[in-house]
Amino acid sequence: MMVRSVSRHLMSRVVACSVCFLAVQAMGCGAGGEVDGPTPLYGDIPIEYPVDLWDAEVEGETLLRVRVTEAGDVDSVEVVEASGYPAFDSAAVRGARQLRYSPARRSGKRITVWAQVPVQFTRGNS
Repeated sequence: MMVRSVSRHLMSRVVACSVCFLAVQAMGCGAGGEVDGPTPLYGDIPIEYPVDLWDAEVEGETLLRVRVTEAGDVDSVEVVEASGYPAFDSAAVRGARQLRYSPARRSGKRITVWAQVPVQFTRGNS
């Protein structure tokens, strides 16, 4: 999945952002059962490539843990594995807060889950 945005320098910046879930953990107690994970509602993900790192031709990946509510909103974001560049990590967190999902379900009922989301910053074919 590719995201396009325009930098201050009017160049195209591309962020490849994978939203496949590496792990989904159902919240709350009670009945077990298989969990159908949340699915992204939008094709584009609003994650902006930091201008300074773009100009320096730096690439990296941040692994996030997001909490997807019963309504499909992201209400919490944590950095699980930092990229080594605070600007990448901050951009990934800001963008992840704007993501929307079809909620996870267990036995047909909407549930809140934590999911891991890798965000890869790559310049692509620039």
